[in-house]
Amino acid sequence: MTFGFAPPATPSLAAATGGTSRHGRLLEPAEWTASGIPLLRNPREVVSGLHSRHRPVPSTAVIAVLGPEDRLVASASFVQRPGSADGWEYRNALLARLRKVIPHDLRRRTPVRTAVLLYCREGDERWTEEDGAWMWGLRDACTLHGLRCGAYITLTEDGWQVFGEGRGGRRPSAHSRPLPLGDTAVDPVPLTLRTGGGAAEALRRTAAR
Repeated sequence: MTFGFAPPATPSLAAATGGTSRHGRLLEPAEWTASGIPLLRNPREVVSGLHSRHRPVPSTAVIAVLGPEDRLVASASFVQRPGSADGWEYRNALLARLRKVIPHDLRRRTPVRTAVLLYCREGDERWTEEDGAWMWGLRDACTLHGLRCGAYITLTEDGWQVFGEGRGGRRPSAHSRPLPLGDTAVDPVPLTLRTGGGAAEALRRTAAR
């Protein structure tokens, strides 16, 4: 398994749009890593729990709100046609679901709850512009709802990964059957992400806080 960057959908994309992504508002992986996203205590448990609850298929987004010690407070899922929106529209879609499942925390000086996003899609684990648009949308939706912006997780046929942390696993995947709640899949071979040291260094810096 490698961690890298997927090429643009068309070679002339930047030229055709004057250098602007077709998704409009997005975050590059380096921007995401540098933004200080809090680490999940047990990412496998979070991913497996959301997979069991929402049974996502490709193009499904699962937005979840976590309380202290990553306890699930609320979650919602919806299908978003891939390539149909930019970060602004993704933000609006996420914000609409958050408003339905949990009151905002805008009156608090400091966020006490964290929102994470699990997105199930086709393709491999490499970053795409669609991922960047979801990252932008998640960060903005959290700001507008008074939440801390948490992890962005992709679920593909290769397994799952937490972007910017170098952590992931082979199960669940985009095409695996959900386990009953409370069960945890054990990977026979861990998913290894080669990040050139950037994600590992960010992981050490965040863990040291």
